[in-house]
Amino acid sequence: MAASFAALILAAGKGTRMRSARPKVLHELAGKPLIAHVLGAVAPLKPQHTAVVIAPNQNDVAAAVAPADFVIQRQQRGTGSAVAAAKSLLGRYPGDILIVAGDAPLVTRETFKPLFDARRRHPDAAVIVLGMRLSDGGPYGRLILADDGSLARIVEAADCSDEERAVDFVSSGVMLAKAPVLFDLVAQLGAHNAQGEQYLTDIIGLARGKGLVCRTAEGDPAQLLGVNSRDELAYAEAVMQQRLRYAAMESGVTFTAPETVFLCADTKLGRDTIVGPFVVFGPGVKVGEGVSIPAFCHIVGATIGDHAIIGPFARLRPGAQLADEVHIGNFVEVKNSRLASGVKANHLAYLGDSAVGEGANIGAGSITCNYDGIEKFRTNIGKGVFVGTNSSLVAPVTIGPGAMIAAGSVITDNVPADALALGRARQRTKPGAAKAWRAKRKAEIATRDAKPQTKGRR
Repeated sequence: MAASFAALILAAGKGTRMRSARPKVLHELAGKPLIAHVLGAVAPLKPQHTAVVIAPNQNDVAAAVAPADFVIQRQQRGTGSAVAAAKSLLGRYPGDILIVAGDAPLVTRETFKPLFDARRRHPDAAVIVLGMRLSDGGPYGRLILADDGSLARIVEAADCSDEERAVDFVSSGVMLAKAPVLFDLVAQLGAHNAQGEQYLTDIIGLARGKGLVCRTAEGDPAQLLGVNSRDELAYAEAVMQQRLRYAAMESGVTFTAPETVFLCADTKLGRDTIVGPFVVFGPGVKVGEGVSIPAFCHIVGATIGDHAIIGPFARLRPGAQLADEVHIGNFVEVKNSRLASGVKANHLAYLGDSAVGEGANIGAGSITCNYDGIEKFRTNIGKGVFVGTNSSLVAPVTIGPGAMIAAGSVITDNVPADALALGRARQRTKPGAAKAWRAKRKAEIATRDAKPQTKGRR
């Protein structure tokens, strides 16, 4: 799609409208930071160099953009000074620089196609700006075209006249500029505007003043809208979820109520998998083929094999590794555990820090007691083990293959293969005691109620 170019992503914005201690570009969309979506869209274009401009003291942003290089914008005086800060990294680059805002998470590889197509049509253009059509341009800079169709200038919304504000062709913030020209122009930027900032968009007017030609390309607004507030983040999330659901259904997944299912950008669902209403997938989930996930399940950091049944009302936490044909039922939680093929835990169970062998059956109400208040320990349950209802396996403990755990047991010692383990107090039965107890209680209540009540003084 693209000739040789370098990518520059602007991520030093303060994000004051987010009302957050977290840098704006680290707010998440579909389980991934905004900046990661932008980097993920640019990467398939194979830029020769990728650099990110960040604000001072943002080590968390620097870590999030790795392995891309970053440069710090020491003085946050607008987008123009942000690009100027990148001169130390890209000042000697001879080709085009693609500039993208780090808070535009809906961009895809295809978003940039009109821009690079325009470059092929206009190889001599100093700057090409990707615009979009909006009936209400709102906060976006207006693209003012010359009579010959070239780009004459960009006017930021705060500086627009009434006539300019009515223009529906607006800047997306994405542009392609020849590097030598770009850094020469940003060095000349002033801050004579309503915001008192160095607008990157002012390079268009500077370029025209030097006799250079600037052009535009038109992109899809649904892919170019930025995130500057919590409500815009919610809108972007809704758009992204629609994309992810559509892509999953196109690959052979069935959603019985698509609008209620929430996916992450990295969720992988195998074909012929059926997902019921109100299922939430967190980061790091991989689901095999032919899996059934009924309603109200929450799955994060888990791997599920083919033809498994998960839920309803199941929770899989990070480190849950389920093999083929595992059955996890209602109100069962699995964390950091490996379940071999055919394992069944159909009701009200907890399996944490454990390994469960092929075909084992975990009874209702049974749990692995993995935490002693200081450390966590593992439970190993062998092939074909039957764990009776309401049993507690106190880790570290190993249950050998084929063993049976009687219902209601508390198991604190290893159980050999094919053994029957009982870990409960001996039952005592007292004939008639229940009847006598009820008669005694009724008499006590009758005596209490018959006593005269002492009235307090007025």
